[in-house]
Amino acid sequence: MRKMRWVVIFLCFLAIAVNYIDRANLAVAAPEIEKALGIGPAQMGLVLSGFFWTYALMQMPFGWFIDRIGARIALPLAVAWWSFFTAATAGATSVAAMFGCRLMLGVGEAGAYPSCAKLVSQWFKPAQRALATSIFDSGSRVGSALSIPVVALIIATMGWKASFIITGLLGAVWVAGWFIIYRSPAHGDMTGEYDIAPTPAARSGAPEVTWASLFRHRTLWGMMLGFFCLNFVIYFFITWFPSYLVQTRGFSLKSLGTLGMIPALMSIPGGWIGGIVSDALFRRGWSLTAARKTCMVGGMLLSSVITLSAFTSDVYLMLAFFGISYGSLAFAAASIWSLPADVAPTPNHVASISGIQNFASNLAGIVITTFTGVMVALTKGSFTVPLVVAGGFCFLGAFSYLVIVGRIEPLPATQGDRRAPEGAEPTV
Repeated sequence: MRKMRWVVIFLCFLAIAVNYIDRANLAVAAPEIEKALGIGPAQMGLVLSGFFWTYALMQMPFGWFIDRIGARIALPLAVAWWSFFTAATAGATSVAAMFGCRLMLGVGEAGAYPSCAKLVSQWFKPAQRALATSIFDSGSRVGSALSIPVVALIIATMGWKASFIITGLLGAVWVAGWFIIYRSPAHGDMTGEYDIAPTPAARSGAPEVTWASLFRHRTLWGMMLGFFCLNFVIYFFITWFPSYLVQTRGFSLKSLGTLGMIPALMSIPGGWIGGIVSDALFRRGWSLTAARKTCMVGGMLLSSVITLSAFTSDVYLMLAFFGISYGSLAFAAASIWSLPADVAPTPNHVASISGIQNFASNLAGIVITTFTGVMVALTKGSFTVPLVVAGGFCFLGAFSYLVIVGRIEPLPATQGDRRAPEGAEPTV
């Protein structure tokens, strides 16, 4: 079981990588789809945003669902659903049909991150969670990086429709592997330092925590705002970044598949370093609050260099700014995705809190895709305004994690106006 925890994280990493390949392939194929369907950037922005509507709206119900049936069933169910609609996108011949496929894609992909956060809470203690989180979360950067050269190659050789069919099949392979490999954690099998202690609410016999009562806490609202700001910037990379390189910087499909990978590649070690640093600070005696906030606030502040990319004509300097920004966002994300397990009042609320913060964060996907498309259309191809605004959201996110989010500790267990006993100890 000690080895299985790392196998589980690797499977989560693969699931998130497939998740991002399937959601990012539309961004890579966007220039070809615009030509095939005869649409402009504003309509393409609408299609790109379709995924985020259902992805955001389904986060909270999916989180509740995962806490009820468990991640062992919920995660492969989600992968199978989104993989089917990825492949179905190849049959779309109109904006409406493609928008509908993207809506259904978002429904399935909503279960990925809450399921992975739930699995980390089940298999890892706080001093190990940021590293474990950084590993599965790096799947998003690997998926984003792979989607550019892989999808570009498929489009160049077989056409844009083949890219959706082939990437959709990846999920079917993953689902089969999950059921063959995965074993549920047995509490008695993980002894000593690997034993995962119950949360204070579970030990103290506190009243059951209602889902609605979670919103009483300022920390949760700060997590929602901060993650909204982080994803506002990240989703520029996932949606409009390939179009920016092609339309503004004159990249070909070949250069898009090589130089265009640089920011995503820089973000992969950025996330791992963020997880290692956060956990190392905690093990060295820093409070969990200081360890997590140092990484979250520092990463958000440094990511604001994305704005500078709009004001340089040097392609390599531009890519460096994008790479630093993406890497810094990944550095912060390792701690951000550790928060649901760190602050959950009981083990049965980890996925719910993950879904709540991810709901807020993915509203940013709707905003950035639509906002960028409209601004590019209004300014006749300029991405300057979206990039400046993205830098501003980096500062707002840093403020949210520093000031609005309180101490990183389990939220008080509440039922109506009742609270858990004052003597309840924090989970360590």
